[in-house]
Amino acid sequence: MTGIAKWSVVLAAILFSLGAATAQAEIKTKAIEYKDGDVSLTGHLAWDDSLSGKRPGILVVHEWWGLNAHARERAERLAAEGYVAFAVDMYGTGRVTTEADQARAWMTEVRSNPKGWMRRAALGFEVLKGQDRVDPASLGAIGFCFGGTTVMQMAYAGMEFDAVGSFHGSLPAPPEGVTAITPRVFAAHGRDDSFVPKENVTAFQDGLDRIGATWDLAVYSGTRHSFTNPDASQYGIPNVQYNPRADEASWAALMRVFDEAF
Repeated sequence: MTGIAKWSVVLAAILFSLGAATAQAEIKTKAIEYKDGDVSLTGHLAWDDSLSGKRPGILVVHEWWGLNAHARERAERLAAEGYVAFAVDMYGTGRVTTEADQARAWMTEVRSNPKGWMRRAALGFEVLKGQDRVDPASLGAIGFCFGGTTVMQMAYAGMEFDAVGSFHGSLPAPPEGVTAITPRVFAAHGRDDSFVPKENVTAFQDGLDRIGATWDLAVYSGTRHSFTNPDASQYGIPNVQYNPRADEASWAALMRVFDEAF
């Protein structure tokens, strides 16, 4: 066989492999409407349709901006990893903004009623668990900013997760009445995030130790708030900045935790 012929065979093999890989991944998405009392909510479900059988289900909770492209993309990325992911809507259908004042108002509205906050998060969790493709014995959650705080509060409230991941959340310590939690905890934090005082970081770690949790905290130097969101720098807030290094490293760390948990 001539050199040209050999390279033709190699090239054909490479193209075949690339085509096979593309054919194997069939990410599907669907908008799912549900309600919290009189409030209409619309979440974003993502899964790989090429996979058979039930898969672990992962809840995704958005930043304070609302259920935007960032949260939907993370759900789809989880689907590409073999999970069924549901990005919940914590504010209401169509409530998405790029204005900090509006985002703060919506977040405050939800957080001002702790029982209502957890009820709304739990409703999204029930949607996830009700999907035919989801294995109800293998469940997790991740959240970003407001969402990271939300998934930690869900864990403290006793919701049935195997693992939770918080990205640039406020790192709340377990309430005094909490003595144990089930899920393994992963948290990713920017060392230069001025929204989260160092005392909060210490209290978070000490609190998880107090309740005997299994946890990992990844702290990234030169990194501020919202470091996983490529659009973060467009919001005009000095402490809100995308950091691709921290984004990629924290996602890889989460995947290792999930590989072990599931």
